[in-house]
Amino acid sequence: MPYVNIQVTREGVTAEQKARLIKGATDLLVDVLDKNPATTFVVIEEVDLENWGVGGLPVEEYRARQQEKQS
Repeated sequence: MPYVNIQVTREGVTAEQKARLIKGATDLLVDVLDKNPATTFVVIEEVDLENWGVGGLPVEEYRARQQEKQS
């Protein structure tokens, strides 16, 4: 009984995109591990940007720095 937890930042992920993530994760477990899709659980959690960090920085600051590097 696989359980997959997908966390994304809360930035307007659509219901269609979430459905595609659920199907894609389920299909991957079926294809790779021969798991039963009827007992495969996928949960998508949306996390506020202020609660997400990368590279030791809040994600918004990290992104701003990455943009500065590209300019």
